[in-house]
Amino acid sequence: MQTSSFLDQLLRAANDMAGDARNRAGGLSDRLENQGVGGLKLGQFAQGALAGGALSLLLGKRSGRKLVKWGGLAAIGTLAWRAWRQHQAGAGGHLAGVEPRTVDHLSGPELEQHSQAILVALISAAKADGHIDERERGLIRDEVARIVHDPELEQFVAAELARPVDPARVAALASSPELASEVYLATVLMVDEKGTMEHAYLDALAEALRLDPGLRRSLDAQIGNGAG
Repeated sequence: MQTSSFLDQLLRAANDMAGDARNRAGGLSDRLENQGVGGLKLGQFAQGALAGGALSLLLGKRSGRKLVKWGGLAAIGTLAWRAWRQHQAGAGGHLAGVEPRTVDHLSGPELEQHSQAILVALISAAKADGHIDERERGLIRDEVARIVHDPELEQFVAAELARPVDPARVAALASSPELASEVYLATVLMVDEKGTMEHAYLDALAEALRLDPGLRRSLDAQIGNGAG
């Protein structure tokens, strides 16, 4: 699957989002139906707009300000590694010679594994407040199909959208401390920390990931989140 490239495009689309997220998503597919805008063929700009539509639908009424601040997939790995280093240093750990195994330093199957887990985390977080109904799931599936042209990835996203919210299942995908940090960070980027349901979901995920409280505070601090 093309998970890492799709996920990077989805996250970077936040930089182009403005105004109400749901209004931006409405009608986007129709405007690009003929594979172009104003007579121009679909290019990088249009692909980014499509990704913005899918992201808008996932965000619902949220503004996506945190996503705008941090951008693409590599940023999640960078922030996770920075938080881990700060936590280890504060705990008196030794960092000399330790190589980061975060998504921004990976390739091949390991990159795909991390990317899939992060994508699952984003989708699950988006569903935590219950705003995604069957109609919106269909719209998201349509937008994803327009972006990736990858049937396997399309089916993967559709399956995740249909699953019940289960932080324990998401946490089970985190096979390393680095990936656990990335999964948690991706979730923080998506949720509205003022929402009761979403805050409860974030707490449940942190517990299922078995995050050390100090590491969680360091992860939260990377994006100025008040959780925990």
